[in-house]
Amino acid sequence: MLHTRIHTRVLLVAVFMTAASLINGAKAQQEESYVGELGFTAGGAHYFGDLNTSAAIKATKPAVGIYYRKYFNDYVGARVHFRAMQLGYSDVYNTNEFQRRRNLSFNTNLYELAVQGDFNFFRFEPGSDVYRFSPYLTLGASAFHFNPYAYYNSQKYFLQPMKTEGQGSSRFPDRKPYQLFSYAYLIGGGVKYNINRRLNLGLEVLFRFAQTDYLDDVSTTYAGIDLFPTKPDGSNTLAAILQDRSTATGAPIGERGRQRGNSRDKDQFATLELTLGILFTSYRCKF
Repeated sequence: MLHTRIHTRVLLVAVFMTAASLINGAKAQQEESYVGELGFTAGGAHYFGDLNTSAAIKATKPAVGIYYRKYFNDYVGARVHFRAMQLGYSDVYNTNEFQRRRNLSFNTNLYELAVQGDFNFFRFEPGSDVYRFSPYLTLGASAFHFNPYAYYNSQKYFLQPMKTEGQGSSRFPDRKPYQLFSYAYLIGGGVKYNINRRLNLGLEVLFRFAQTDYLDDVSTTYAGIDLFPTKPDGSNTLAAILQDRSTATGAPIGERGRQRGNSRDKDQFATLELTLGILFTSYRCKF
């Protein structure tokens, strides 16, 4: 009888210790983990292309965005990022004599949806006192919509319908009207810092290689003023005026076949943004 009581007590203790061990093990395995981040970005955007051939930084315009980043581990993440920005430039910023005489300009609102992979150089673990800072590399691709416009006599005119380089004409059958949707390859980098268990702060620069040469409505050669019919009263149409703005700086230079842009290189643009991320957590098995 005594042995039976001892065995019962030992069995109860063993069951209790086993249960406690399983509970503690479950708690250990279900540690809090960071799984994602909803963020907001704000900064500046800049254009590089046929009107800005020297990569000058003289016409920075606003850019804002929102993103969601998925964490795979402490080094790798992926995100979807939507941005709205403005781009623009003018030949008035150029010192080259031809570009100054050309006197072209443009602006556009650009809306971009990007998919990016982020790769931390250091271990980045939000909530940690040690691994709360890292520079990172980001790569990806984006699709975007643009629609260049210019001002004439204080009025805004969209340039794509003007066919300023003879797109769609029988004289230039190889020049097709350009699409207002395009895509780009992205490369950039930044730094990020974990403020507390819920917030990340960062700074990112991102460069795009656009797959269009018409962000600025400029790509190849002048079509020639005779390609643009005059109005019934003999005056020039808006298309004729906007395809060659050099008359504002002197004698017109837009003769047929003369260089207007550089079709060998496509346009590019970049953003510099501050980022603020709100972190999401879940309980999941760590090992």
